[in-house]
Amino acid sequence: MFERAPILIILLSITALGGCSPMTLLSAVSPSGHYQRIADLAYGGHEYQRLDVYRPKGAEPGAPLVVYFYGGGWRKGSKDEFEFVASSLTRAGLVVVIPDYRRFPEVSFPDFIDDGARATAWAITRAAEFGADGRNVYLMGHSAGAQIAALLAYDRRYLDAAGVEAPGIAGFIGLSGPYDFLPLTEDNYLLEVFPEASRAESQAINFVAADSPRTLLIHGGDDDIVEPGNSERLAARLQLHGVPVTLKNYANAGHGRVVVALAPPLDFIASTLKDCIDFVLR
Repeated sequence: MFERAPILIILLSITALGGCSPMTLLSAVSPSGHYQRIADLAYGGHEYQRLDVYRPKGAEPGAPLVVYFYGGGWRKGSKDEFEFVASSLTRAGLVVVIPDYRRFPEVSFPDFIDDGARATAWAITRAAEFGADGRNVYLMGHSAGAQIAALLAYDRRYLDAAGVEAPGIAGFIGLSGPYDFLPLTEDNYLLEVFPEASRAESQAINFVAADSPRTLLIHGGDDDIVEPGNSERLAARLQLHGVPVTLKNYANAGHGRVVVALAPPLDFIASTLKDCIDFVLR
């Protein structure tokens, strides 16, 4: 049996030599015998409007449902890279849905939020088919995916338009997310991702209300991609409105470490997995 530190070295070395992404590799080495994957189910007509469902084998009906949105700067990523997230969450008895969504430059804000709403509505409507409780749904995401999940959680217009009845969402889990990231700097592709006319509506912090779902925010103190203040300011706004919120700041953790700690081989590098499961099951 490998020691934990050598496992990390091996994973990173293979990634560097083999040309595959770290996320794909983590999914490949994560255990899969304890769940069933139902892949490439359509929630729309576009090639990126597809999702995967993961359900634990032998689980009792009525499990919590987690809809997970991956990051990638709103312009890259694939649901197939993040099976490691489902591997960990299904071991705890959760049913997991991981959607793809349309991305920049093909679309801009708010089209990928609309896709997230459609995927969430699809998952809630069919939850019982996969052994999940459609009244106990958690939206979860990392980085750009956290922004998508946060807007779905806080701005009711998207889920209302998709046919999800209020309140609909039991909780939101944001990992290293941008929730309050204006103004944008010049010479930044995000100026095109988020058109000026609707830019203020891309900020999840602007839609917090007293009836917002309870929230878990996790951020690395050394994150140099998304400023940790995004989570701190959102937590403060939630507290101001009386919404239950837990803010976890992982010292010495960067942007990627927060999410790769969800992988079964690397769950020792941060407490992301434990914190997320405790939040859902408590």
